[in-house]
Amino acid sequence: MKKIGLYLFTNDLRIKDNLLLHHAAQSVDELICVIVEPSLSQFSADFAQELEYGSHRRDFISQSIGNLAANLEGLGQKFIRLSQNLLELNTSVPTLSHIIASQNVTHFFASAHCGYDEKSLTNELLNKHPNLISSLSHHTTLFEQGELPFELSKLPRSFTKFRMQVEHTDIDTPETVISQLPPTPTSLLDESEALTESPLSSVYLGGETAGLVHLKHYFSQSYARSYKQTRNAFDGIENSTKFSPWLALGCVSPKTIYRHLKQFEAQHGANDSTYWIYFELLWREYFYWKGLSLGSSLFGTNNELDNQHASTSSNLCFAKWKSGNTNYPIVDACMRQLNATGYMSNRGRQLVASCLIYELGIDWRHGAAYFESQLIDYDVASNWGNWAYIAGALNSQTNSQANKKDGANQAQPKSRHFDLVKQTETYDPEHTFINKWHREDEASATPRYQDVI
Repeated sequence: MKKIGLYLFTNDLRIKDNLLLHHAAQSVDELICVIVEPSLSQFSADFAQELEYGSHRRDFISQSIGNLAANLEGLGQKFIRLSQNLLELNTSVPTLSHIIASQNVTHFFASAHCGYDEKSLTNELLNKHPNLISSLSHHTTLFEQGELPFELSKLPRSFTKFRMQVEHTDIDTPETVISQLPPTPTSLLDESEALTESPLSSVYLGGETAGLVHLKHYFSQSYARSYKQTRNAFDGIENSTKFSPWLALGCVSPKTIYRHLKQFEAQHGANDSTYWIYFELLWREYFYWKGLSLGSSLFGTNNELDNQHASTSSNLCFAKWKSGNTNYPIVDACMRQLNATGYMSNRGRQLVASCLIYELGIDWRHGAAYFESQLIDYDVASNWGNWAYIAGALNSQTNSQANKKDGANQAQPKSRHFDLVKQTETYDPEHTFINKWHREDEASATPRYQDVI
């Protein structure tokens, strides 16, 4: 009996260092490669008050899919792209189910994924086709689940405890090379959609090819030796690694980055800065496993939009925050940068989140959803996890359960409320970044802390 495989691409839009794709190539006679094009869910659209992705995120996704299609074609494969619209019923499961049934698919391959919606899609598909031989892999992380020194149910509550348990764990880094893939079934060739890369609209070009070029360039310079000192800068391509856009879509594997980092250390020596790059990869790792363990509660204890708080006043404040018109200069500069480029520094993300939650008093999920709609490096676990962390809500469900059990002495969730004045004095003392994103038509506006900075 002929073995027919279906590989569902999600957050792994690459061929290099794709162990699951390599496994698929060795397991079947013919292979169908499919992607369900990401779109803004109704849940996120409601909280973000946006109908669709911003242009920069949309372009980066399109470029990444187009580059993957070209790379697959170089290996004799055709790529099927399924589009979906948040205003329509989800049609991806019936379409995938039809492909499985009509093509007599026997094997199914997909990233295990930590995202609740992505896991739900995979689970629904496998429930409809229980006879499929499925291979699901956490291959967008440094560690497989079985390599973690604890069960997922015992994931440490804090990053520090997580890091202390995993940072010395060996990472399996042999490079996976794929030189050939099984052909696409001939009956599906006409249904494959030809993809072309979108024109470059910013300094960030989506796709595995561009991601690997950027990775090679970064480690060919001395940037890594001073990363810890420059990582908090609001701007500058050389001041942080900028790996996150390609990591988020899986165009580049974290193991590929780790391998390059170790090669750099072998040639130039290790220091605090090179370790800090690994440290940041571990933060990403922590949020991945945290997101997987939390499921839908990652998005808040109540997953419904609270209309009681959706007043005209709060909606206006949220709109001003989104457009960069809060009169908090550092926040406005960061938001304008996001809207103009689809990117914002990690320091900026913490400050604008703190402002939305604590200065403007708006539900943190509105900000998380808006970031989801705009960021070219949107990652479900890192984005929603970081927002919940700043709001003090990341462990709120477990804390609530513990409070009932252990009484009032149980520690409450900690929040991270930043002093915007002090942060500006520390990270933009000359207002270089603020002035870069200053608007001429607001020259006469009086900042709320003009007397201080």
